Amino acid sequence: MVKIFVDADACPVKKEISTVAARYNIPVHYVASYAHITTNQPEETWTYVDNEKESVDMFIMNNTRARDIVITHDIGLASILLTKFVKVLSPKGRLFSEDTIETALYLRYISAKERKRGHFTKGPKPFSELNRLQFIKSLEKILSNHAGE
Repeated sequence: MVKIFVDADACPVKKEISTVAARYNIPVHYVASYAHITTNQPEETWTYVDNEKESVDMFIMNNTRARDIVITHDIGLASILLTKFVKVLSPKGRLFSEDTIETALYLRYISAKERKRGHFTKGPKPFSELNRLQFIKSLEKILSNHAGE
């Protein structure tokens, strides 16, 4: 059975994930560090891991299988999961693919290089209601396609 895994530490669309997944009867597994313990909904599964830098990523990498769906901001994690045939969606509704991940990794590298040189940019735009709607639309499309298979 397909599962949704959520990199939940800074995910702004947890409520939307639960709502959409419930319509398709897809289990959701939220993964967060102990520093982000929250009140859970009874129908949700939560796993808390160490506060170490990559603990959430390691848990998700070790527990996903082909055809699962992962919601994450993390481009590095997305690149690894794509090799496992996992669908990866950002909280802003961007579906990562083999065609787009190389560019995303390169841009992340360039940004890190600039930060090391002391050049800082404004950072990402604030999360908007339009981002939320785009995410819902993208997740609905993925789950609808899965239901039709």
